Amino acid sequence: MLKVNRLFDIPYFQLNEKPNERMFVTKVNGNWIALSTQEFIDKVSLASRGLIGMGIMPGDKVALVSNNRIEWNILDIAIQQIGAIVVPLYPTISSSDYHYILNDASCKICFAGTEEIAIKIAEIKDKTPVNHLFTFDKVDAFENWLTINSFAEGILDDQVQQRKDNVQIDDLVTIIYTSGTTGNPKGVMLNHKNLLSNIETCQPLIPVVNNSRVLTFLPVCHVYERMLHYLYIYVGCSIYFAESIETIGENIKEVKPHMFTAVPRLIEKVYEKIVSKGETLTGIKKKLFFWAINVGENFDLNGKSPFYKIQLAIARKLIFSKWQEALGGEVKAIASGSAALQPRLARIFYAAGMPILEGYGLTETSPVVSVNNFIKGVKFGSVGKILNDVEVFIAEDGEIKIKGPNVMMGYYNQDEATSAVMDEYGWFCTGDIGHICENNFLHITDRKKEIFKTSGGKYIVPQMIENKLKASRFIEQAMVIGESQKFPAAFIVPNFNFLKDWLEKKGFNENNINSNEDIARIPAVIDRIQKEVDKINSELGNWEQIKKFVLLDNEFTIASNELTPTLKLKRKVILENNKKAFEEIFN
Repeated sequence: MLKVNRLFDIPYFQLNEKPNERMFVTKVNGNWIALSTQEFIDKVSLASRGLIGMGIMPGDKVALVSNNRIEWNILDIAIQQIGAIVVPLYPTISSSDYHYILNDASCKICFAGTEEIAIKIAEIKDKTPVNHLFTFDKVDAFENWLTINSFAEGILDDQVQQRKDNVQIDDLVTIIYTSGTTGNPKGVMLNHKNLLSNIETCQPLIPVVNNSRVLTFLPVCHVYERMLHYLYIYVGCSIYFAESIETIGENIKEVKPHMFTAVPRLIEKVYEKIVSKGETLTGIKKKLFFWAINVGENFDLNGKSPFYKIQLAIARKLIFSKWQEALGGEVKAIASGSAALQPRLARIFYAAGMPILEGYGLTETSPVVSVNNFIKGVKFGSVGKILNDVEVFIAEDGEIKIKGPNVMMGYYNQDEATSAVMDEYGWFCTGDIGHICENNFLHITDRKKEIFKTSGGKYIVPQMIENKLKASRFIEQAMVIGESQKFPAAFIVPNFNFLKDWLEKKGFNENNINSNEDIARIPAVIDRIQKEVDKINSELGNWEQIKKFVLLDNEFTIASNELTPTLKLKRKVILENNKKAFEEIFN
């Protein structure tokens, strides 16, 4: 059992049981600056008193909009322990989303990380209940967040303690708005018990201990990274903040983390970068590099022949050791979630001595439902075994349904939407399709809403096909289309960086073509990607084979509104943005 009853008890538990001089570590002007457990709690207490002084009452909503940084964590705990509700928002969403969420949650105060974020919120602030907008960065146009400390004068620690004493384990602690691939986001209501139950069952499964170093860069406003922050604090880890998404590689080398979390898209990009470096090698070095990758692709957790074990030892010594160095040299595990990971990559990284532990969960389940781990076992292609206190039921249509203390309280202000996902027996209907294999590993095959029928009545499972396409080094992204059409097809975003090198080596780029648009029109490129599609089609049933495809010039991004903040495809938006390409295929 966890020795805490509310989320905000966790830092105090660390202070009493395993105080850490490097609880949080931030890079400032080139130096890593540490904050101890005691210093963190002192800042939390001051912020709590300041919020009380500003008139924040139990049940009031306070919005946090920022990339990962210490100020976010300080305010998260400070808001919780005075009985107010934390409303975390992605720093990448649109002004219209900010307008909707701030109104829906009736947020009284908003803390923004940067001037850029604050400007976006300021545009709609007067149309929301927000009374105060602060920034973490010091900028002239907005009040700095430390201004709240001036309101702490005259507010006693006893007043904070009284607020803390009134908070119960079943009380609402946060409203997390789902990124949503369609329509307005829904506010998922989670209480202390929801998140604490997930922390308790996941804690024995992660390979970190007191004083382990972890690097954080996935958005802490997402429930996955946020739950892990609480777990890291409970265990006594040192949490290092990456400077930005662009500096992750450099920060990993400096921090030498024992664990970090990633999404499959990031892992794919890391792998692509490794392979592109391998492509620049020559002679025996190049042959050894790709031989090692082949060894990795054949890795099997259940053991192989003595000859294979010798091959793996050689591959690890000569090639994979350099991969490990690039990730700091001390990684015990990489936790992966949010979308499906290619089993091929899971095998290669595991063979390289950097295990990727893939899991499954939703915001509504706080979030983890199942996870591959070193205690209960690992199975490539699965999302691991189900957590001890979580029940999973597979409905007749393949939908995954969940019960457990981690399941949300409901959607804020949306009783009808809540009823739509909670069945008459109290099971939460995930909308995901999957199955449990004979050794109790959970497998996810697709989203229920994303499976579609062709005009011939045949079901198509797009995510499965898309993952096969993305396994090709020539293909960056893919989206399978064809609902109510005669056949399935695909929008394909080529891996333009890889193709530039490939074209040069093959002598197809005598005119030095560099633009994405021109590369996507080169016959040799189209033919080569056709070969990749043909190879994948050979593994599919005739009805689900990709009959046609169009190469798109630009990657799907959050900025173009074609990806959610958790990097899932917004299929309707992509279809709308590529009407002409759709008509080209089907008309």
